[in-house]
Amino acid sequence: MDYRTQEHLNKWLEKDFPAQSYDRVAIAGGVYDLDYVIGQVDLAIKLHKINRVVLVNHEDCGAYGAAGNYERHKMDLEEAKRKIKILFPDLDVETYYLHLVGIFEKMKGPNLDE
Repeated sequence: MDYRTQEHLNKWLEKDFPAQSYDRVAIAGGVYDLDYVIGQVDLAIKLHKINRVVLVNHEDCGAYGAAGNYERHKMDLEEAKRKIKILFPDLDVETYYLHLVGIFEKMKGPNLDE
């Protein structure tokens, strides 16, 4: 949703995702409101039979405020992936942290992309 991320997201999507192969959902706070995110995932499964979800949180997110440090984003992305995999075990889930300079960092960790 943040205007500072749009150019980076557009270039990344154009480069790494075939046209007309995805639904793009912009949510203030990324996975901060996980219940809302899960509702959107469920809807995309029902409407478009998706098999993959790519979650992106970004640096300096206003929805997180002062609590939005790197470790908090990593923890929230890990929890989002864990819960989505429990609810939708056949779904591939990828998580990224977007640095405002345009670097997409694929998240690593116990419940993230190893």
